[in-house]
Amino acid sequence: MSIISRAFSTTSGPFKLAIVGSGPAGFYTAHRLLKEWPNSQIDMFDALPVPHGLVRFGVAPDHPEVKNVMATFDRVAEDDRFRFFGNVSIGCRERGLDIKELQNHFDAVLLSYGASEDRKMGIPGEDIYGVESARSFVGWYNGHPAYRDLKLPLDDTDTAVVVGQGNVALDIARILLSPIDELRKTDITEYALEALSKSKIKHVHVVGRRGPVQVSFTSKELREQMSLPGVAFKADMDLIRREIEASESIMSQNRPLKRLMGLLQKGSPNQNTDKSWSAKFLRSPIEILGNADRSRVRGIQYALNRLEGPLDQRKAVATGEFESDACGVVLKSIGYKSAPIPDVPFDARKGIVPNQYGKVVDGEKEVPGMYAAGWLKRGPTGVIVSTMSDAYETADTIVDDLKNGKEMLQGGSKEGADGLIPTLKDRGIVPVSYSDWKKIEAAEFALGGRLGKPREKFSRVEDMLSVLERS
Repeated sequence: MSIISRAFSTTSGPFKLAIVGSGPAGFYTAHRLLKEWPNSQIDMFDALPVPHGLVRFGVAPDHPEVKNVMATFDRVAEDDRFRFFGNVSIGCRERGLDIKELQNHFDAVLLSYGASEDRKMGIPGEDIYGVESARSFVGWYNGHPAYRDLKLPLDDTDTAVVVGQGNVALDIARILLSPIDELRKTDITEYALEALSKSKIKHVHVVGRRGPVQVSFTSKELREQMSLPGVAFKADMDLIRREIEASESIMSQNRPLKRLMGLLQKGSPNQNTDKSWSAKFLRSPIEILGNADRSRVRGIQYALNRLEGPLDQRKAVATGEFESDACGVVLKSIGYKSAPIPDVPFDARKGIVPNQYGKVVDGEKEVPGMYAAGWLKRGPTGVIVSTMSDAYETADTIVDDLKNGKEMLQGGSKEGADGLIPTLKDRGIVPVSYSDWKKIEAAEFALGGRLGKPREKFSRVEDMLSVLERS
């Protein structure tokens, strides 16, 4: 990768940074940089007309408190040193700009476009109707345009299996089993409400390959799940008890884990109800079972496991035994991965842009003027608070590089996005500003108010843009 670079000069005007992606990582990096390096001008790009990434499209609709971070993002956007350019894809000239065009007009580029692809189970039957990724399902009920038209046979089966035992898996189980009248009070999309109101799902199995002590969900989400009205909890309680007793030495040094295991062992107060969710441990899916013509899911087969190794490094090892569950829906919640874009170093094995404290590297060599933050930097793990810390680290790396006269990008006009507006116009692309986004948001609030809910998200790009055409 060949890049012309130069040392940034504080006498040459503001430091101009392009941020690719408008989720928490991008906004928190901007927030920190504007504070620590006041002579900055930041232009943020997103492929969608609306910002905020997984805060908008990933946070469960019944967790509105998590979305309060958008107020922080609004304050960043109100700074006259910051601009938002929505509806501009980076990495594809047909829908926006390529990375080299950004490099020609900015002193540096920050990549924070997240993890847009799903990890696959790699087993037979994964493409049968009724099998979807957690990303698709969560994006569907949260109004992401890419998943607006998702179809699942929720009205034709009473059992769903969620593969994975993290917080997203519990989000999915909770949405599937929550009373519909409770969901009506949230910003879940109307089309999802309609589908869920017709759903016949009564039982959700949340399946993991290891044991109860190794689950990835946290106490808050588990407590909510156990408190779902009219929903019982089922599990191998003897296994849970044995694993907790065997792991006492670890839990004595890990209070959050001890609290989590206490909740798991306590279970749910609900018994003998029509609905239930179960935590199934020590099971690795090996095949999705289809009906005779394999036109839809009828079940899932597992290899049964046992745990081996030290208590803090337990591994699942197949026992040679098998088991299956009948179900009509399988949702894979086994993780995300980032996608590469042209002309940017990428570690395909780790699914990240290789970096050192946020500074992109190509092999052993630093790439001048290129940085990464968020899941693209460290992999798809952690919550918003950890993303903030990660973004601050990248911002601090940028500031250190500026203070130390490290090489940045050279060549081109360094006009920032102003130098790219004619190019976008020639390509028929109309950028959406942050003030434009606030108009879209106001229309969503108004529509939600008429429906008796906080907001009704526009889930088609053309509907978002039509708001601006009318204003």
